[in-house]
Amino acid sequence: MALSKRLGCLHAHYSNIDYIEQALAPFDIECVHFVDPALMHRVISDPNFKESDAQHKVKEQLEWIAQANVDAILITCTNYVTLLREEHLSITVPIIKIDEPYFDVICHRQQPQKILFTNPATIGGTMERLHHHANRLHKSLDIEVVVIDDTFDLIMQGRKEEYDQEIVKSLTHIIQDDMTPISVAQLSMVDAARQVEFETSKIIMNPLTPLVATIVRQLKAEKSAP
Repeated sequence: MALSKRLGCLHAHYSNIDYIEQALAPFDIECVHFVDPALMHRVISDPNFKESDAQHKVKEQLEWIAQANVDAILITCTNYVTLLREEHLSITVPIIKIDEPYFDVICHRQQPQKILFTNPATIGGTMERLHHHANRLHKSLDIEVVVIDDTFDLIMQGRKEEYDQEIVKSLTHIIQDDMTPISVAQLSMVDAARQVEFETSKIIMNPLTPLVATIVRQLKAEKSAP
């Protein structure tokens, strides 16, 4: 299916680029990447940097990307999504949030489940949005949040191999004696999750798989629009 579309991608770290490029390789979609790791660093480390300042910065970034002749904008950082205030935007380009397709899958699971994070700073906003999403769908959730401690700094330092190893170790330990369905909440965790899936035949849901279907559907709809 040839779409010949341009997708603007806003990332908080360079490691997310390969995930998106590889996932969309079978489709005729040109990805234009914009990366800003400094914003989340300031949010976490600068007590004088207000949430309203961060929201304004995200607004500026999205409006800048919209001027790059893109057909849609993808936000791959869950913290960026949390900071987004769409009512303040002056653009009409569709915005695809990385976690909403993932939320749809989570909300349609009937049994208890575990969601894994490596970045503690993203848990509050993500879970708040997940519960809001569930309420809109009239779904109830039974979720245990698990944090893989002391790992997120590795990916922010560019030490992806070590980062993946720590996630693989934790996932393998968690699923050994636990049949509870599990998923990883962050894009940066997908490679490790897929490795454990391959090694154990245990399904580990991730945000990338449902996201690709959403991106293709959105861009196909844009192509058909008059």
